[in-house]
Amino acid sequence: MNAAAEPPLLRIQNLSKRYARGSALSRPGRAAAPVLALDNVSFTLQNGLYGLLGPNGAGKSTLLRILCGALEPTSGQVLWQGRPIGRLGEKYRAVLGYMPQQQALYDGFTARRFLAYFCALKQLPRGDVRAEVERAAALVHLQDELDKTIAAYSGGMKQRLLAASALLGSPRLLILDEPTAGLDPKERIALRRVLRQCADNTIVLAATHVVQDVEDADELIFLKNGRIIARGAPLQLTQQFAPGGGIEQVYLDLFEEEGL
Repeated sequence: MNAAAEPPLLRIQNLSKRYARGSALSRPGRAAAPVLALDNVSFTLQNGLYGLLGPNGAGKSTLLRILCGALEPTSGQVLWQGRPIGRLGEKYRAVLGYMPQQQALYDGFTARRFLAYFCALKQLPRGDVRAEVERAAALVHLQDELDKTIAAYSGGMKQRLLAASALLGSPRLLILDEPTAGLDPKERIALRRVLRQCADNTIVLAATHVVQDVEDADELIFLKNGRIIARGAPLQLTQQFAPGGGIEQVYLDLFEEEGL
């Protein structure tokens, strides 16, 4: 596979994920009914910014973990450039940048050491590590904080550090789970601008329940109870579901019964 010559293409085909319920939830003498977290989800992504929207429990994090290869689906498959990601191994991880919703950080590390560690995981050339660490840190305004220990970081700074780790190596597929959680308004806007710029040459998929974070996305995907209930460009969705309103009103109408 000549990754440099092919435009990015991520295809999700008939993806489902079932979790077994805990024994405490099942009736004595009966098998526990499985929980269907994803139900036959299919879509295709090319270069651009995509927003994955839905309330807590919609299946967003499950979907992202499968796309990153951290979780196996019950059925269906994920294809990168036409090949199952499970067969690509390191080749897939080399093009992937992932920002999880929550991650334990190494509080004893400096931010510089933390990012250098991720450079090693991504197998970036040693000679490029220092410049790449500083480049990624600058994107999230941490370039002057690199030599502080992570223990001294605020919650918002830790969130930006996770974003920087995902941006290392200029990935061709960037997946982020609630990327602006804990950020102040200024940094929230700054990160949104970075993601918008990345989308010119990268597939950027950001899962969130904060509509403003993805209101300038090329496409929005609305997920509810593990199923896609709406998908399209923001203007298209507004015209379809909330004429005269905005994407926030679309969200409220689609998830009205959720009490959001």
